[in-house]
Amino acid sequence: MSRRHLPARHALPAALAALVVFSGTAAAAPVPTPPPTAASALSVLDDTYYQDAAGKTGTALKSALHTIISDQSKLTYSQVWDALKDTDEDPADSSNIIELYTGRSEPKSNNGGSVGQWNREHVWAKSHGGFGTATGPGTDIHHLRPSDVQVNSTRGNKDFDDGGTELNNAPGNYTDSDSFEPRDAVKGDVARMILYMAVRYEGDDAFPDLEPNDSVSNGSSPHIGRLSVLKAWSEQDPPDAFEKRRNDVIYEDYQHNRNPFVDHPEWVEAIW
Repeated sequence: MSRRHLPARHALPAALAALVVFSGTAAAAPVPTPPPTAASALSVLDDTYYQDAAGKTGTALKSALHTIISDQSKLTYSQVWDALKDTDEDPADSSNIIELYTGRSEPKSNNGGSVGQWNREHVWAKSHGGFGTATGPGTDIHHLRPSDVQVNSTRGNKDFDDGGTELNNAPGNYTDSDSFEPRDAVKGDVARMILYMAVRYEGDDAFPDLEPNDSVSNGSSPHIGRLSVLKAWSEQDPPDAFEKRRNDVIYEDYQHNRNPFVDHPEWVEAIW
């Protein structure tokens, strides 16, 4: 498949390479180069990966980002297990992953479908559009996260909104009959994953056109709400180091595409 973005990935270390200063005919000692900053890395991405989105807003920006992030490698559903063990690795314990909703650190090996284990949560519920676990939206790890089996079942295919009753087995998360509210530390993560899916899957690749709306009764339609709440969550909970690292790992090692709203949270308001 196309690799139009590979030069961009290799441009980052090249752009930040150490410089050697020469004086007369003899080379001076290498000048230490400061470590790359988040701003410098993003600047390189803006000049390469996101160059076709520069200066755009609204539908033009959404269209440009769709074209950019649709150039990706795809995983099978079984490959997702190993990918999540890498993307969601506990930074304090490399043998564990961090569960999305509980925030608990659990052994990577404790994955499966039994009580007490973690499984693969589709943040954009797979029944919203009926794509199941098909290679594509059903295996896109930008919205697949490790989740406690019981909490995953409680969330089910509910839309996202504020309110409800707190979960005993996942404090800080709330649910009612038609919606689910994640803990504060990942509210923005959830919002940006949902909005990534809305940009990536536009109905032009045999999958449904996924779009957020302001409803919490979407059923099996290819929509998830509540958009106004998701926008607020994205603003209240900006990308942290864990989310940024996850985006980098997916880009470098797995799908070779990025979640643009992790890199540019301001694009949420620019589009919606």
